[in-house]
Amino acid sequence: MSMESVAWGSMYSAMTAQHRRPFSRETVTRVLDLARQRRGALGAFIALSVVSAVLGVATPVLAGRVIDAMTASDSGLVVRLALLIAVVAVADAGLGLLVRWLSSTIGENLILDLRTAVFDHVQRMPIAFFTRTRTGALVSRLNSDVLGAQRAFSGTLSGVVSNLVAVVLTGVVMIGISWQITVLALVLLPVFVLPARRMGRRLAQLSRDAAAYNATMTNQSTERFSAPGATLVKLFGRPEEESAAFAAAARRVRDIGIRSAMLQSVFVTALTLVSALALALVYGVGGLAAVAGTLDTGQIVSLALLLTRLYAPLTALAGARVDLMSALVSFERVFEVLDLVPLVRERDGARALPAGPVAVEFDHVTFAYPAATDVSLASLEEVATLDTRGGVEVIHDLSFRVEPGQVVALVGSSGAGKSTIANLLARLYDVTGGAVRLGGTDVRDLTAASIRATVGVVTQDGHMFHESLRSNLRLARPGAGDEEIVDALRRARLGDVLAALPDGLDTVVGERGYRFSGGERQRLTIARLLLAQPRVVVLDEATASLDSSSEAAVQAALDEALEGRTAIVIAHRLSTIRSADQILVVEAGRIAERGTHEELLRAGGRYAELHRTQFATAD
Repeated sequence: MSMESVAWGSMYSAMTAQHRRPFSRETVTRVLDLARQRRGALGAFIALSVVSAVLGVATPVLAGRVIDAMTASDSGLVVRLALLIAVVAVADAGLGLLVRWLSSTIGENLILDLRTAVFDHVQRMPIAFFTRTRTGALVSRLNSDVLGAQRAFSGTLSGVVSNLVAVVLTGVVMIGISWQITVLALVLLPVFVLPARRMGRRLAQLSRDAAAYNATMTNQSTERFSAPGATLVKLFGRPEEESAAFAAAARRVRDIGIRSAMLQSVFVTALTLVSALALALVYGVGGLAAVAGTLDTGQIVSLALLLTRLYAPLTALAGARVDLMSALVSFERVFEVLDLVPLVRERDGARALPAGPVAVEFDHVTFAYPAATDVSLASLEEVATLDTRGGVEVIHDLSFRVEPGQVVALVGSSGAGKSTIANLLARLYDVTGGAVRLGGTDVRDLTAASIRATVGVVTQDGHMFHESLRSNLRLARPGAGDEEIVDALRRARLGDVLAALPDGLDTVVGERGYRFSGGERQRLTIARLLLAQPRVVVLDEATASLDSSSEAAVQAALDEALEGRTAIVIAHRLSTIRSADQILVVEAGRIAERGTHEELLRAGGRYAELHRTQFATAD
């Protein structure tokens, strides 16, 4: 390893050091548990790294012997030593490839295990977790922090072992040749190490500043380049000011880049100079010793070559603590996510719901949204401390029952708790008190897969992934064939739309489905529901944002979706729920009225007031 490469490595360690709170002893214990799971591969990795270090020390010694043999005109010994050097070089090269393969295998397997563990764990988190967490911070745990943890196994650990062995072996050999020159050479070591640490801190600050400005540009680009963001800017934004703000951040990144490049060049040049001075010292003092007859010429050559192999590992060991701390902090950030216990989780012995018609029952249900401290992490919300508010009851002693095949509508003011009721039925949240039952079984006693297969929900936004139409619909039933998908689209009144698509089912729907109109997106979610064939359907404001013509098409598709199924319909437009078997008026988390459309109008209560207001506005 050259002095220049060590210089760059020292700077990188200092620049990428993570200055956060100290890691705990428990983190170290868990990392050691991960190491024990890979002890066979790690043991081979460390052993081969040690052998590689031994071979690295052997080459300079053999080179010195060659010089001595040349001085003695022993051609046979020169040839034998040259062949031995070649054998050592070949062995070292082959060993390096094997060590690299082991390093990659261990590191990549660790990345695979940690990433899948974090991804699977995050998928089990409740919706409350996602409503608070910054997506970018969460994705960073899957990328940057997992990679930082991987470096502890594939880089730091082997580096410490191999460098320690190299330092000990090299030091012993150099002292054996001349302890005086060895001591003099080590005097320059602080001149090599200390500037690396000071310069590294300056570069680290520049790196953090650049990261902050890059984050500003990324956030601005992400928000402005999405379909809703671009629309907002075009309607209300000031493009010139947006461009000026972006350019200002970009210029700061440019200035930091130039300054960082110059600092790095000065640093590497200085350290290369120190390396040359150290070699000059060895050649000067060693040369005088050779002239005086106390050292052989070959020994001077060996000392010079060994010196580079001494400074490099010593400098690397000086920065090993920074590397180790950074890796352990990365581990801790990954473990922090894995240790966050999901509030909604499947019980041991949870069972599937039997086949057949399903009734829905809310039995004296109370509910309060959890506080941030129960579902989130400050680091994922990118705040200093979590909001401790929570626990305020929003659903109060709510009871009703929907018989198999019935349609029950929920109406009421915005914020009354209607969507919360739907979320409780799908078990996106768990009730605080009482019980929600499907087919007479508490949803907390059912498997998550059984609830997903039983309850189908159509939300107002009709969200789609940036994937093909086929992939989006197969979320409902992965094994569905194209014929079934086309049939579901036809029943959702999208047959003409499908026929007009140039790529058919392979058409990419765009981010959040923005390549389709609002009514078409909504009917796509209904097609997904029809493909899933749930026994219970929840329609949450499914037609609230549609115009009259789109609403008519969606309503026809909904009639198809509700046929023969138990249904809960949350409606803003009262005209869509007149034929419901029962209408529940929800206000402030309680059922204020219940009855059919005609009964509630005759009662002259809150429903009649909503009806008069809505239709008077329509007139």
